[in-house]
Amino acid sequence: MSDAVAATAERKDASLEEVARELRAGDRFLLTTHEGPDGDALGSLLALHRILTQLRKDSVMFLAAKEFPLPVEYRFLPLEEVFHEPPVDVVDRVLVFLDCGNIDRMPVGFLHRDEAKILNIDHHHDNTRFGTLNLVDTEASCTAEILFGLAKLLGAEVTPEIAGALYVALVTDTGRFMYENTGVATHRMAAELIEAGVDVHDTYQRLYERVPIEKLRLVARAIERIERFADCDLAVTYISADDYAETGASEVLTEGIIDHVRALEGIEVAAMIRDKTDGGHSARKVSLRSTTGRVDVSAIARKRGGGGHRRAAGFSTDLDYPNLVEFLCGEVRAQL
Repeated sequence: MSDAVAATAERKDASLEEVARELRAGDRFLLTTHEGPDGDALGSLLALHRILTQLRKDSVMFLAAKEFPLPVEYRFLPLEEVFHEPPVDVVDRVLVFLDCGNIDRMPVGFLHRDEAKILNIDHHHDNTRFGTLNLVDTEASCTAEILFGLAKLLGAEVTPEIAGALYVALVTDTGRFMYENTGVATHRMAAELIEAGVDVHDTYQRLYERVPIEKLRLVARAIERIERFADCDLAVTYISADDYAETGASEVLTEGIIDHVRALEGIEVAAMIRDKTDGGHSARKVSLRSTTGRVDVSAIARKRGGGGHRRAAGFSTDLDYPNLVEFLCGEVRAQL
């Protein structure tokens, strides 16, 4: 990043063109995203890495070792080059945060240096603008949509590999083109990515049709355990540490289970509470979905240190199940 930008503005909202100029001007970059990365996070990470490499930039990707193994849906993505430790020259690299609404969603100390130069590229409406330059487009369906525009400005060739990474991000963050963030630009981008070489059928199979039996057993338990709270239009399910042990599943197999709860008729909010077994700071993870949009679940998540979108959000907590249900019911009622 240019010294002029660093000197004149600690934090600045930036246009697509300004960020493209910074990417052209820089030589060395470290790319990262939020913890517990989803399809948009991983697809965007891989796509920008390949774009910068194509432009002969020195780009490295970083994710903490605890993020691996990835959820089974995303293990086909070629992320073997991801660093788990900082490169020796990290202080000389521009940090690029992708799909990360808050820097605390990547709780790794060396990335939180006050003097770090940060490009923050995201589409979450609650982004805290923590970067030196902040390209936050809340109208974009996903972060990958922003990167698609950047690739064009940079004159990068959208190769089949780059297109595939962007398509994974696009299809997962729009719920297979079902969520309300799906618009005309979304479908146009999908068409261009297919023209660039995406194998749609293979991608869908890898994402959605290669499910381990252990995950199906976990899904069965989650569906059986759904509770509906009619007084606050909330449906909740719970996955315990015992469930993992008894089904042979792991936490990484919980991806997408919340969608079964969200599909329940006549509710405003779906929640999945799951025990965490990674020895982290919190005992449980809560995933939230707003079914009609009347409830902003990101506002609920922020009250517990989390975040996300109006329709999809989450947070970590030490609250037990009864207290969590009481908290969630109260928050949903307050918005309705």
